[in-house]
Amino acid sequence: MKTAVRSNWIYAPLLLMGILFIMPFFIMIVGSLLEMRSPIGNPFNWLFEEKVSMANFGYILESGQFIKWVGNSFIITIIPVITNMFFSAILGYIFARKVFPFREFIFWVMMGVVMLPNQLLIIPRYIMFSEFGWINTYLPLIVPEIWGIMGVFFVRQYMMTLPKDLEEAAHIDGANDFTVFFRIYLPLAKPVIATVGTFSFISNWNDLLTPLIFTTSSDMYPVTVGLASLLTKEGNFGVEMAGSVLSFIPTFLIFLFFQRYFVKGIALSGIK
Repeated sequence: MKTAVRSNWIYAPLLLMGILFIMPFFIMIVGSLLEMRSPIGNPFNWLFEEKVSMANFGYILESGQFIKWVGNSFIITIIPVITNMFFSAILGYIFARKVFPFREFIFWVMMGVVMLPNQLLIIPRYIMFSEFGWINTYLPLIVPEIWGIMGVFFVRQYMMTLPKDLEEAAHIDGANDFTVFFRIYLPLAKPVIATVGTFSFISNWNDLLTPLIFTTSSDMYPVTVGLASLLTKEGNFGVEMAGSVLSFIPTFLIFLFFQRYFVKGIALSGIK
């Protein structure tokens, strides 16, 4: 009896927190289906008080440039995801298994860069990319994201948990470092590499500040900036929520697809 009461006290706050986390998604989805210019009244009564329609989605899809914006988002997201997964795997393996001078010092200096907010780098990057002639191109949105320090950290922590006997046995059989990496460590590191890819996709797809600074024409906007510019002109709550739903769908699908690897990768990469 005491155990059941104790369990109820534990689950009740968790249930309340779960409801609080779900509420914004409920408001977003319901609001996207209603022709409301402003969020008035109780969200739980909207479905009964307002007319349900897909007009908000139709307005966005018929805006003329939405498909172009989605294409831009995929370009500036997929390329960094692939390169980030690849380079994080290689560098993580090197820092986890190879011994060379100043290895720990170099690694923790790299980790120290994480402490710098990206906002501090916007102006130096803008000056540098202006000199390169990269403004209003894909390059300033792709090149800085080719690899990420946190991805290297995840892979390193994961590979340090793998038994070193595998590598030693492979070297005894005559395998070189490339064979050991591609045939042994890379297949075993699929969960953490999927985790790195998931984080990279979500981060790049949802990024608003960077493309807002480095793109100047609507043809180069990703979906985040494009919808923001469209919603600024429209000022309609229903359209705003419909845009949020359309922007949310790809990240949600990616998380569902990699969920099995994602959970395992987080659990085994040193993030407790």
